[in-house]
Formats: sequence, C-alpha cells, structure tokens
Amino acid sequence: MQLEFYKYQGTGNDFVMIDNRSETFPKENTQLIERLCDRRFGIGADGLILLENDSETDFRMVYYNSDGNQSSMCGNGGRCLVAFAKKLNVIENNTTFIATDGLHHASVANDGIVSLQMIDVATIKKESEYTFMNTGSPHHVQLVEDLEHYNVKENGAALRYGPLYGKEGSNINFVKKINDDTFSLRTYERGVEDETLACGTGATAVAIAMNATGQTNASSIKLNVEGGKLAVSFDKIGDQFTNVFLIGPAEFVFKGVIEI
Repeated sequence: MQLEFYKYQGTGNDFVMIDNRSETFPKENTQLIERLCDRRFGIGADGLILLENDSETDFRMVYYNSDGNQSSMCGNGGRCLVAFAKKLNVIENNTTFIATDGLHHASVANDGIVSLQMIDVATIKKESEYTFMNTGSPHHVQLVEDLEHYNVKENGAALRYGPLYGKEGSNINFVKKINDDTFSLRTYERGVEDETLACGTGATAVAIAMNATGQTNASSIKLNVEGGKLAVSFDKIGDQFTNVFLIGPAEFVFKGVIEI
C-alpha cells in the first residue's frame, strides 16, 4: 500500500501529516507510526498527525508521538495542521477544529504565521523550584542558569521518569529570562524522549508560568526556542489565564509517497 504524506515544521518541531478523511490509515498500527517517524529508517519527525473529518468543526486532529502512541495536545503540531488544512483547501484563513483537549480556534495570516487558541489555564502548581500546569499536555517549568550548556536530555529524563510525575510523566521545560517580556526555553518531550527544537504547549506553559510567578507582568510574551521564535498572548482574570494564543510560523517542507 502506498501512503501519501506531507512534511511540515513549526520552529523546528517537525511532523508527518496525513489526510485521513477517507479513514484508510491503519491508526492502531503503532509500529508503523513509529517507523514513519524514525529519522533513520522512516520519514523522520517528532510526531505524526492525521487530519480527519468532524461533524461539528472543520476537521479533527489526531496526534501521535514519535514512539507510535496517541498523545495529548501538541501546540506546534496544531499550528502545522491548520497550515496543512489550508493547503488542502479544507479551510481558508480562519478555522475551528477538535483535538484531544477540546475545541480550538485558529487563523492563518498572509505571511504564513498561524495563531492557535489554546485551552484556558486555571490550575497552576507553584513550588519554590518549579511550576507545573496542563496546557493541553502536562508541563514542568523550571528556571536554570547557563541554559545554553544545560544537559536537557539527562536532567529532563530524570524529572520525567522521577517520582514527581509517576508513570504518566511530564514534559520538562528549562527556562532563562532574557528581559521583561522575553524568555528562552529548551524542552524535553515525553513520547519523543529527547530534547526537541520547539514545543508549543511548552512555550505556552512557560509564558503563563513566568507571569504567574512574577517573572513578568507582560501578557504578550516572546519565546526563543531552539528552532526559532514563538509568541504567546493571553488575558489574565484573577488567577485564570484565558484567551490564550500560541503564535508562530508553520511551514510546508515536502510531499512524498512511501510504501507501507
């Protein structure tokens, strides 16, 4: 069987995109998904995303980590899927779609920048050494010194598999403050089990955590990730963060066909 696929990336977070509106993709074949994402024996990606029909919105997002398992929300993947939907003429410039964490609104600007509305965040765990929240996926946020030389894979894995988060684990974000509205971050992603060049739900968590812990009063925050630049904006009402948007580029890389 020949499978047509598209490759997209958002600030270095890369994804295999498949139009599954015909429902022909073998979704339960985790070994196949893992092989397609493999950077040596497959196409190579941080994850695989299916675009499917939905009766109440423009489309449905089904996301798999590179280990082949279906996972929680991926912000950069969601932005890339919006760009993919536009390329397929499923949408024009504005859309609503459904994902594992619920309904999302998004828009594509003429310059290709995609703005994706994320879920509201009301519950934030603030500890002296870290902050934890769910932005569609669970995220640990921790300020560190010398971020450039920090061993993200080793220290991220220790926290992800450690007693703090149990069997399910968490994504781990290490952060450095640049100025009042700009932060740099590096992320260890569960499911990928390594550092990725960007993480959209992680960037969202970092922006909210920095505001919630008093590192910034800004409600529009710039995030420097290893693969480029993202931005997060939100409204803060009491302790709740609403109208949260993840903003950044989502780019088509190539299209291909692979035998499966």
